[in-house]
Amino acid sequence: MASLLRPVLGVLGLTQIRHVSPVRRGRATGLVAQVYRQMERDFGVLAPPIALHAPAPPSLAAAWTLLREVLIVNGNAPRAAKEAVATAVSLGNACPYCATIHNNALAVLGASGREERPDLEAYADWVLSAQNPGAAVDPPFPADQTAELVGVAVLLHYLNRVVNVLLRDVPLPPGVPELALSPVLWVLGRGMVGASRRPHPPGEALGLLPAAELPADLGWAVGGGTVAEAFARACAVTDAAGLRSVPEPVRELVLANLAGWRGGLRGISRAWVEDLVGVLPAEQRPAGRLTLLVAFASYQVDDSVVRSCREAGADDGTIVELCSWAAMAAARQVGGALPLPKAAS
Repeated sequence: MASLLRPVLGVLGLTQIRHVSPVRRGRATGLVAQVYRQMERDFGVLAPPIALHAPAPPSLAAAWTLLREVLIVNGNAPRAAKEAVATAVSLGNACPYCATIHNNALAVLGASGREERPDLEAYADWVLSAQNPGAAVDPPFPADQTAELVGVAVLLHYLNRVVNVLLRDVPLPPGVPELALSPVLWVLGRGMVGASRRPHPPGEALGLLPAAELPADLGWAVGGGTVAEAFARACAVTDAAGLRSVPEPVRELVLANLAGWRGGLRGISRAWVEDLVGVLPAEQRPAGRLTLLVAFASYQVDDSVVRSCREAGADDGTIVELCSWAAMAAARQVGGALPLPKAAS
């Protein structure tokens, strides 16, 4: 029954996407179709947090490549440890959608008896320690798992931000009562665990993206094999998206404010972002507002923020690329502040 329902849930999952028009499974062509096929095969379902990127196909391929090569491929780190990191990061970023999905996956893995449930609190302490450089928190994993688990943290810092903007708060289609959440999670969780039992040779998603050099700020990935290769290629694609869709003064403003930042929420007011965009030309302020909010407080993005970008000329692909570039810039910054095992430092 679960295997029959998963394709249906994948199609319904696209209805959770907001602010941009989803690319339907039956209408996907080219690079989008390639990614969709790999995703259904290796993840068990057409995951909305990845599929929302489809209006910008290179960004879609970059997001999927990271998810596959970092989270799905079997490496040194157990899948349960990866899901614990994903859950801890999502809770810290106030991303209810991702926290629900990954905590459910963690519970299903534990219930299956395949892996021992890791200490979620220990991973949460490690994730949050990036915000407090004075707190010495030993990572709850050995050095040979560094690239995978820091990679998962960076990936979720990225996904949390785009998901907070472009998906609903709960993994349900509009109009479906939250009473349906438990059976939906049951099907999704078993689909993901079932897919995880199959072999996933590393590197199969790399061909979706051009080869690239690993950026200097991702030193934690050095020696990480296909994890490092996935981040090198995905970051190059995301940087190119920024050059295409984010005006240079906006990029400079975001990067200047990211320098030295180690994470942390900004509160409920948006007054801070209005002060920052005041230095931009009027026509660039909508893009500046969206990118700053995505980087620092994605939970504060509402319809008016996206609508102002539309009024300034942004189409679906530009909206995705604005969000993708800002989310990756923030994820790289925060990920670089995470403490590493001594042998990996």
